[in-house]
Amino acid sequence: MRPLCAALIFFLSGTCAAADGATHHRGEAVVTLDTLVVTDITPTLAMSFLTNTKLPRQPVPASDGADYLKTVPGFSLIRSGGTNGDPVLRGMFGSRLNLLTDGGHMQGACPARMDNALSYVSPETYDRLEVIKGPQTVLWGPGASAGTVRFERDIPFFDAPGAQFNGSLTLGSFGRDDEVIDTAFGNADAYARVTANRSQSGDYADGDGNDVPSAWKKWNADVAFGWTPDADSLVEVSAGRGDGEARYAGRGMDGSQFARTSYGLRAERRNFEGAFDKIEARMYHNDVDHVMDNYTLREPVAGSSMPMPMASNVAQRTRGGRVAFAWEADAWDLNAGFDVRESRHRTRSAMGRDAYRARPWSTDARSENLGVFAELGWKPAPRQRLVGGLRLDRAAVQDERASTGGMRPRPNPTHGATRRETLPSGLVRWEVQPDGSATMWHLGLGHVQRMPDYWELFSPTFGPAGSVNAFAGLEPERTTQLDVGMHYREGRWDAWASLYAGRIRDYLLFEYVQGSMGAVTRATNVDADTHGGELGVEFRPTGEWKLGGSLAYAWGSIDGVGAMPQMPPLEARFNTAYDNRRWSIGALLRVVAAQDRVNPGYGNVVGQDLGPTPGFAVFSVNGGYRFTQRMQLAAGIDNLFDRTYAEHLNLAGNSAFGYPGEPVRIHEPGRSAWLKLNYKF
Repeated sequence: MRPLCAALIFFLSGTCAAADGATHHRGEAVVTLDTLVVTDITPTLAMSFLTNTKLPRQPVPASDGADYLKTVPGFSLIRSGGTNGDPVLRGMFGSRLNLLTDGGHMQGACPARMDNALSYVSPETYDRLEVIKGPQTVLWGPGASAGTVRFERDIPFFDAPGAQFNGSLTLGSFGRDDEVIDTAFGNADAYARVTANRSQSGDYADGDGNDVPSAWKKWNADVAFGWTPDADSLVEVSAGRGDGEARYAGRGMDGSQFARTSYGLRAERRNFEGAFDKIEARMYHNDVDHVMDNYTLREPVAGSSMPMPMASNVAQRTRGGRVAFAWEADAWDLNAGFDVRESRHRTRSAMGRDAYRARPWSTDARSENLGVFAELGWKPAPRQRLVGGLRLDRAAVQDERASTGGMRPRPNPTHGATRRETLPSGLVRWEVQPDGSATMWHLGLGHVQRMPDYWELFSPTFGPAGSVNAFAGLEPERTTQLDVGMHYREGRWDAWASLYAGRIRDYLLFEYVQGSMGAVTRATNVDADTHGGELGVEFRPTGEWKLGGSLAYAWGSIDGVGAMPQMPPLEARFNTAYDNRRWSIGALLRVVAAQDRVNPGYGNVVGQDLGPTPGFAVFSVNGGYRFTQRMQLAAGIDNLFDRTYAEHLNLAGNSAFGYPGEPVRIHEPGRSAWLKLNYKF
């Protein structure tokens, strides 16, 4: 952290010295879509998506960051109930996805990922969602073999004293009730912004009318204060808190606490003379404190795997920052810099109601990463661009567990040991739009080396054969992937395709084995192949009508094992909308194929393949009305025909909620209606 602190202090002193102007620059424009209700997100390029997170969406407006990603083709969720699903992109999961909020990394704390990072994100309190698929950027942190996801807030610049406000109210079936407020005020020299939300829902009923444990309550509040001393400078400090609870149909415990504390510092200056364009520095501190128990939101069930009240309290503190420099000329542009990140994981647990509060904390893991990066774009000819990127990370993880083995503790042979790895990554990509053509093409080759994350190093019962444990035995994962894409825009048509093929060396695989004390897991390294892609089309027969659709497919195979487990099935979406700028109507048909390429007994840290699943189709409708440019009303009915269905990526319902001993997939909500009112000025 010391190099980052020194760079930030130096930069802040330079900004203060330059603070003699009275005007300021405007921020980047927020991307808006031409439909009142979003049913499918269209990419800005074949491999990247950028959208305004405040727009209403169908299905029902998202409860967390992972839920919002379902509108991006290629994404799916590992489902465990009503909220806090784990995001999966093209069958890839966990730290293969680089997840950032306001430029900072947020990491959950549960060893079984009951609180993945996006559980702490309320999408509507942000302004933009950016998704980059595949290893096609080196700018935003290590290990992004599947892709990069960034939730960002824009800077509320003011030309004169004034205020901005954006608020919404959502009501829906099963007790859904959301309120969001986003307000800012300031002048040419300074601003303050406050964002807050509250979201809750009761248990939903599936298409057969059966109640599914899925209730949640959440709240978040964030504040930012900014100083804009001149047209090209910015200094911002921010802070935030949040908490919540969630019932899980697919877990032996519920999440009774999702406490979040966040702090941030940001500074930037741009528009220097010559090719040097911008310098930006960010620091962040994110702390999560998560409690799992079997008595706050349910009652322990005699004869279940957890018949007595018990709780586990885990916490993860993540601190870090980034300094980046940008140069831009007529024929080239360059982004370069460095980032740092360090994390500390703690835990405590006890039998009995709230007995854990009297137990001391125990730190079981620490990690840190220092990375340097550079990404160069060169225009060798008009309508062509060649991009190259290099990244080098120095990662370290320390094992502080004195013992392992859970109910049968034994001394930990790697107690106090530290693993260090040097991990290179890189990419090269060619982008071209031939003369006279309306089609942009890209061809990219990327390579990423990823350090095994906390969940892979510390949660398995065993490591690879012959190793003392997973911490000592697992090797870094190495992914090499070819990405090909096109985007056609002309007249009434917008069509795109993004295809990929990858080879993964030392892919991290979990094997589930039934032991004398229940299921145990073994994590090991294998080699794997993946391929697939997404494509979409949008046709506007008139200025008011829009027809569209998308298709997503992912395939994976593991050498010597067979099908890669927990791969999402083929999925198609078809949508239509009529929007005359006053009111709109629309429909969404989601069709998911059966998935029979499975490998029961294998999976990831969240769970294992449960077996084949049948296909299904779900039809939803929506409508909206603009009273004025400031006030809009949107409504929808999801699963109009009340179908009973379950997603393939799913956790089995557990006996504590009355499910039988055999794995039963958690069914999705039946017919549900929602209404959303939005007001802004």
